[in-house]
Amino acid sequence: MAVVREFTLPDLGEGLTEATIVQWLVEVGEVVAVDQPVVEVETAKAMVEVPCPYGGVVTARYGDEGAEVPVGTPLVTVAVGAVPDDLAEQAPKTGADSGLAPGTTAAPEAPAGEAAENGSGNVLVGYGTSAAAARRRRIRPADGTRPETGGPRPPTEAQPAAPAEEAEADRPARTADAGSRTVPVISPLVRRMARENDLDLREVTGTGPDGLILRADVESALRARRERAPQPAAAAAPAGGTSPTTATAPEAGIAPTPGEERIPLRGMLGAAAEKFSRSRREIPEATCWVDADATELLAARRAMNVPGAPKVSLLALLARITTAALARFPQLNATVDTRTQEIVRLPAVHLGFAAQTDRGLVVPVVRDAQARTVEGLSAEMARLTETARAGGLSLAELTHGTFTLNNYGVFGVDGSTPIINHPEAAMLGVGRIAAKPWVHQGELAVRQVVQLSLTFDHRVCDGGTAGGFLRFVADCVEQPALLLRGL
Repeated sequence: MAVVREFTLPDLGEGLTEATIVQWLVEVGEVVAVDQPVVEVETAKAMVEVPCPYGGVVTARYGDEGAEVPVGTPLVTVAVGAVPDDLAEQAPKTGADSGLAPGTTAAPEAPAGEAAENGSGNVLVGYGTSAAAARRRRIRPADGTRPETGGPRPPTEAQPAAPAEEAEADRPARTADAGSRTVPVISPLVRRMARENDLDLREVTGTGPDGLILRADVESALRARRERAPQPAAAAAPAGGTSPTTATAPEAGIAPTPGEERIPLRGMLGAAAEKFSRSRREIPEATCWVDADATELLAARRAMNVPGAPKVSLLALLARITTAALARFPQLNATVDTRTQEIVRLPAVHLGFAAQTDRGLVVPVVRDAQARTVEGLSAEMARLTETARAGGLSLAELTHGTFTLNNYGVFGVDGSTPIINHPEAAMLGVGRIAAKPWVHQGELAVRQVVQLSLTFDHRVCDGGTAGGFLRFVADCVEQPALLLRGL
């Protein structure tokens, strides 16, 4: 007898509550192996392959390509165990008529604490592949061993998805005190949201499978709490005797105009809009800028790119200068913990850099940039840029940056006052390098000049520190040999 298991869209992490189905990787009636990707989805961050924790025959698929799927809704059902030969032919093709095939029995209801094992709400970190990889099929060999997939596997007890220091946070939680109910929580984001807002999860009703508490449940509970909070007393009525307005009416949408085009703020576009708005709301930013003579920097790059040597990009040279500057001014490699009202200075530089793609602007992150050579930075930036343009960056490659380098000079502009990439504390902007008149060694000459700007969170440092950082960057651009000091 086969048991039919339902696999729902898991919590993909990073605050993502929904995803769009891009491409199904399996067909109804197809045999799938444990941990085989069954669907490719697009989130606000990246393209993600979603692996199924069950092996067996796919009996139903839920949702068409292009459909938006909330976390916790069914993706596929899989017949696990002894599968009749005619199961594939009798399997329903859509979720609407997905009755169990003959010879199967309904899956027993799993306890809430087993959600990580049955695929309900499993946190996936770092799943992202190119379009070509998304078309691969992974079938368990006849000997029952797990195939080599060439990509990351979903988290298991033997292979946790998170680093060691986060293992406890990412472990499925069943929290309860004496006499209270068990609280099924898997996503560390959900627990963090509850902790930061002083919300007792025992008071939250989960809408996920087996009562799993999702981010949407926490947000709903917080909204309900705000609505229950006492409202300020209404203002006194004006002398004319008219009634005071006690609440602002909901803002009506903009009336449509014939011929207009409306673009929904969803996916990456919506995520970027929210991040920009949050940055401007929370961060008291300031900007300083300076012009620098980049003639010697360009000459140094030409000297480094000799035939047979690894190519070094100009952006990689600027990245190396940036990491050297952050070593001198660590105040800018930081973030602000608004919950504890503390400035958190970070030990490693995870350097983000802006990359333009067909899907919009993304910011890949070079991990531990301070430990890489110029050649290493150049190679990693080239790899991340190519992967970004193919739409295959993973969540891990797009998140947790500590400082951003923004080369807007590629658009042919001299300067900008960019919005800080929340929750970072600063962003270095680089304009175009153009031939301009410049006083060099006491004489007027034509030199290659670039404008550099630093937008910084005024909470983490004052203008003196920001100016010192930017001046050091400009000095290294003008005299690259300064980087040799201390080596």
